[in-house]
Amino acid sequence: MRLINQTVSRRGRFLLGAIPFVALIAVYAVASHIRRAENPADKLLPSLGAMSDAFVRMAFSPEKRSGDYLLWADTADSLVRLGLGVAISALLALCVGIAIGFIPKVRAGLAPVVAAISLIPPLAVLPILFIVFGLGELAKVALIIIGIMPVMTRSMAQAVGEIPTEQIVKAQTLGASTWQMIVRVVLPQVVPKLITATRLALGPAWIFLISAEAIAATGGLGYRIFLVRRYLAMDIILPYVAWITCLAFLLDQALRGVSRRLFAWAHLSGGEL
Repeated sequence: MRLINQTVSRRGRFLLGAIPFVALIAVYAVASHIRRAENPADKLLPSLGAMSDAFVRMAFSPEKRSGDYLLWADTADSLVRLGLGVAISALLALCVGIAIGFIPKVRAGLAPVVAAISLIPPLAVLPILFIVFGLGELAKVALIIIGIMPVMTRSMAQAVGEIPTEQIVKAQTLGASTWQMIVRVVLPQVVPKLITATRLALGPAWIFLISAEAIAATGGLGYRIFLVRRYLAMDIILPYVAWITCLAFLLDQALRGVSRRLFAWAHLSGGEL
């Protein structure tokens, strides 16, 4: 049987997926052991045990000054900012994207400016946001919105354009108004694609969040990483990076699960990641 025709069981997929992670951990453990054998005080590649101890200390030992459990406090701060930025971006992308993709006059007026804004490097406008909005939460959320909303909007407009023309013609033949076509024909078909666009935007959203927190914040996962880097505290930085990756993965899988449960018809083809 050809390789492309061979199927993999659920257990096989789990094992095959786990192998690269185990390999990465093994390579790191060997490299860390070699460096610490040459220099026991080496900080660049701390042992897995040291990172585990630091993670537990950050998660379950209250800080002496504030009494907060730093990992959970940082996680809450970051997730609130990320959630606000992504939710506002998704709502704007849905509304503006449908308008651009479905109404010619709106497309003529807004499509060029949305395309132009989507090409602006978001991090380049970060100083402007801090000047305009100050160093508070608004600038950090605004950076996430500016970073992901234009791209999501273009994705929604493209999704509207892919709706079969026959469906629009049939709706008009039956007497549907523009608003009725948006609600009953367009919206049900683009919402699953909005969830997919949101999943794809989570990676850039995390980048913009960490960047903003690194520059001006008093809490958050990005703030903590850049705070301890001056001490070369890799035993804290590396677990924090792994924790951010874990959170991003869980959010991605949660959105995937919501999409599969609410819009099962959009996943009939299978093969999605």
